[in-house]
Amino acid sequence: MSDKFDLKAYLEERRGLVNRALQAYMPQVRGPAFRLNRAMHYSLFAGGKRLRPILCLAAAEAVGGDPGEALPVACALEMIHTYSLIHDDLPAMDDDDCRRGIPTNHKVFGEDIAILAGDALLTEAFSLMSRRELMEGIPPDRILAVISEVAVAAGCLGMIGGQVADVRSEATAVDAETLYFIHTRKTGAMILASVRVGALLSGAGQENLDALSTYGRNIGLAFQIVDDILNVEGDRLITGKSTGSDVSRGKVTFPSVFGLEESRRRAGELVEQSLSAISGFDESASALRMLARHIMERRS
Repeated sequence: MSDKFDLKAYLEERRGLVNRALQAYMPQVRGPAFRLNRAMHYSLFAGGKRLRPILCLAAAEAVGGDPGEALPVACALEMIHTYSLIHDDLPAMDDDDCRRGIPTNHKVFGEDIAILAGDALLTEAFSLMSRRELMEGIPPDRILAVISEVAVAAGCLGMIGGQVADVRSEATAVDAETLYFIHTRKTGAMILASVRVGALLSGAGQENLDALSTYGRNIGLAFQIVDDILNVEGDRLITGKSTGSDVSRGKVTFPSVFGLEESRRRAGELVEQSLSAISGFDESASALRMLARHIMERRS
């Protein structure tokens, strides 16, 4: 694979791969709980970028592994991400009406079903990662390490901890240290985990794992900074969600603390640092390099 490869075609191919696998892995809830089935599918197949699973597959590829073997874990990452979005949109949290250009889950199914759909997706993610028959070629200790890694990244020391700090910081004066705490956990922790677990599943050595961890940590923060910028100046028709909502809720963001230009500069610096971290990898890491650049250039 060359650094000149077609990123758009690569992303479309990988999204298709992930979407087909998600369709196959998702359980079918029938009978009196059928509405839960509809709610889970509604948000999971609402047209997301599939960044986390794609990063997982690309990291496996970068260390010489078979991306197909990492597919169940990649799909579990997307289930966890989708659950977090459903819950983030609830009135008790961000109270958003629109996500990916369509009404949010609770607007369609009600708050009770939305909460339960998020819970079900989170639980199903761990069920999927523990299905031994789907990853027969991977040693059990690697799978256990991956499940632990994802649990920590998604839990109180990662994504949920960041979300708590984010909610508690609304409409308050917050310093840069708290801002970094929120962003490196709420968004960054699961992006970092996506890169690490792809490498771990493929038996990456410590040196490569350290390099990929630096890469994942930097692009995770850069991704959220760009998200903050798009909330200020993005096009709602492109982003698929409301702009200006961070300001209206008094959320702490990079533009609110540093301004737009400095935020852009910091995001660019993080992307360059991520590229430097994997400079020792060969062309098998081309997708990771292109994805890092794509984060700076994205409009949604």
